[in-house]
Amino acid sequence: MNTNRMQIITVKKNDAGQRLDKFLSKAVKGLPMSLMYKYIRTKKIKVNRARTEQSYMLCEGDEIQLFIRDEFFASPEQDGGALFRIRPKLDIVYEDEHIMLLNKRPGVLVHEDTAASENTLIMHIKAYLAQKGEYDPDLEQSFAPALCNRIDRNTGGIVIAAKTAEALRIMNEKIRNDELRKFYLCAVHGRMKKKQETLHAWLRKNSADNMVDISDEKRVGYKEIITKYRVIAERGEASLLEVELVTGRTHQIRAHLSHIGHPLLGDGKYGVNRNDRAKGYKFQALYAYRLQFAFRESGGALDYLNGKTFELDQNEIWFLKDFKGRKNHDE
Repeated sequence: MNTNRMQIITVKKNDAGQRLDKFLSKAVKGLPMSLMYKYIRTKKIKVNRARTEQSYMLCEGDEIQLFIRDEFFASPEQDGGALFRIRPKLDIVYEDEHIMLLNKRPGVLVHEDTAASENTLIMHIKAYLAQKGEYDPDLEQSFAPALCNRIDRNTGGIVIAAKTAEALRIMNEKIRNDELRKFYLCAVHGRMKKKQETLHAWLRKNSADNMVDISDEKRVGYKEIITKYRVIAERGEASLLEVELVTGRTHQIRAHLSHIGHPLLGDGKYGVNRNDRAKGYKFQALYAYRLQFAFRESGGALDYLNGKTFELDQNEIWFLKDFKGRKNHDE
């Protein structure tokens, strides 16, 4: 028999600073969203024993009273045991008490796809922190270590992981406000007419086939993209570029460079990679190799990162060997 009894959830440090409904969707996974909103309206869910709103921003120490059926609490986090079965394989570029920077290798999936798997970057991060004693899912009500930026499965490079809820909120805000500078190395077909340029266009995402369209003119439904590049080296009819993303849209580098006639080597989505694969380009030749924190406003608990730059050892980037010793003569 299902019973109703009052349950009390005390808001912890990693739970604070988020809306009540967002918190409950993670802390009480068995409670349907429609019922949650109804229970808030009908005072079956209160904060500090007073009527509340779904948009209420939680503070550390708040008490949430829930007079709802026990069955709604019966959906605990399922990956706790897996975290101690996994042998974490991580290439850690930098780590402190708030964040981790990791070199994600091409071919590694960052999050679970439709066929759920433990062999993802985020699961290895959780396992690493759990085994270090820095993360215990049984003690967390709504927070889990999370990635702040994503990289395509077949692209390599630096990704940011937040170890605390505060770090996650701050870093997500900085990324939204374009307060991080992201630099990539890529190899493209052909020689560029200009050795450096800032490209402007508009992009529309097509979710049905997981591709994007590029337009030289502004259109309804398209978002502006800005891509800077400079030529570093040339080899035959291929060029090595450093690219800075001024805007960060889905597949921006791959689609934008293909649009101007220079698809990435190994890219079968925006180019033809049959011959590239025969030459050893199993993945698209694209690597997020440098990250700079350029905060315009205070970074709070992460302010110490402001002005810092992190760069991968270029020996770690698989396609650079093809361009060694071949410099751009116009430099």
